[in-house]
Amino acid sequence: MNLSTQPYKGARDFYPEDKRIQKYMFDTLRTVAEGYGYQEYDAPIIEPTELYLSKSSDEIVSEQTYSFTDRGDRNVTIRPEMTPTVSRMVAGRRQELAYPLRWYSIPNVWRYERPQAGRLREHWQLNMDLFGVSGIEGDHEMIQIADTIFQAYGADRDMYEIRLNSRQLINEILNDYVGQSADQVLAVIRLIDHKAKMVHEEFMEALEKLIPDGRHHDLDKLLHLKSFEELPDRYVHHPSVKQLIELKELLGENGITNVADDLTLMRGFDYYTDIVFEVFDKHPENNRSLAGGGRYDGLVGLFGVEPVPTVGFAVGDVTLQRFLELHELLPELKPETDVVIILIGDVYKKAQPFIASLRKKGISVAVDPTGRKMDTAIKHAAKSGVRYALFIGEQELGSGQYKLRDLGTGQESDLSQEQVVAALKTE
Repeated sequence: MNLSTQPYKGARDFYPEDKRIQKYMFDTLRTVAEGYGYQEYDAPIIEPTELYLSKSSDEIVSEQTYSFTDRGDRNVTIRPEMTPTVSRMVAGRRQELAYPLRWYSIPNVWRYERPQAGRLREHWQLNMDLFGVSGIEGDHEMIQIADTIFQAYGADRDMYEIRLNSRQLINEILNDYVGQSADQVLAVIRLIDHKAKMVHEEFMEALEKLIPDGRHHDLDKLLHLKSFEELPDRYVHHPSVKQLIELKELLGENGITNVADDLTLMRGFDYYTDIVFEVFDKHPENNRSLAGGGRYDGLVGLFGVEPVPTVGFAVGDVTLQRFLELHELLPELKPETDVVIILIGDVYKKAQPFIASLRKKGISVAVDPTGRKMDTAIKHAAKSGVRYALFIGEQELGSGQYKLRDLGTGQESDLSQEQVVAALKTE
């Protein structure tokens, strides 16, 4: 039986050219995060399943996680997200940490769902979390960072839209439509969260089952309002509306004016407690969420310690890369190797001091010691994507003059060691 060369469904192999793109994206994410004073952390990829049963949505835990019983008869889950984990970590050192606490991570996470464009079973995501700020200053900082990320890749603000809502506001509205039943409110929230994936007739039929007597039509009209200021009087004076308006004013002062009110924005996790937001791609081939998050003040307190006000968001690598590709924002990324040295004859040992001296001067060097025909060695060097080849034989070592070839143009130059270093460092 021949083994398959394909990776597990919904996961990816990262060949060097793919890893180069990932490194570029992650380096940019780290630069932005650390520019706002955030520190990187990490944690195990496996957690006790009960960690997700506490506050993730039932759909994610029961249908989308990789859960199993380990050899110690413990129920464990490969992490589908990072928020419960970072909350656990903060709770574990609740009294030792200095607040406001700014942490970030770029972990890989797994969800068992149908792979499709922009969504895989395994992906990486930037997680940004701010602990200890209860006011909208925290929400403002999160959205400002999200905007800065897309700006750092060279995006224009007309390429994406930042949508806002409040779980407190939507809970108030739904309490009027379905009563004070928390389970009923949650059921409607989850239905609205899936609204974009449903045809309108299907959505209305499902909504009518939860909100009978024709009131589902009134709620649907409410959800389609374009501005929080258009809400009926009994909602427009809700404290969350005032916060959302103030938040938009703060963002506007930072030049972030691509902000939209969206009463249908729910965010699927049960732990969100107030303002939520998502960044949406406006490209017609990728009209979907790119990043999202919100406030979750109660999660740390579930671990038996004093709660900490918290706000955070995440950006996934699959959707981010698709955004960069569709908007033609990915730069041309060159291989990390500066030069391939092609040895002529039996000079491997004699060439080592010269090769070592190049590396000490910061030149990234790959050596072809195979002794293949010159044309074959040059062909494979060019195929690797490296720009330059340097030829070393007895004659070169004796004269101190080395032939440097530009593999793109075929142009060659005879250079001293110092000139070789200078030529490679200018690239």
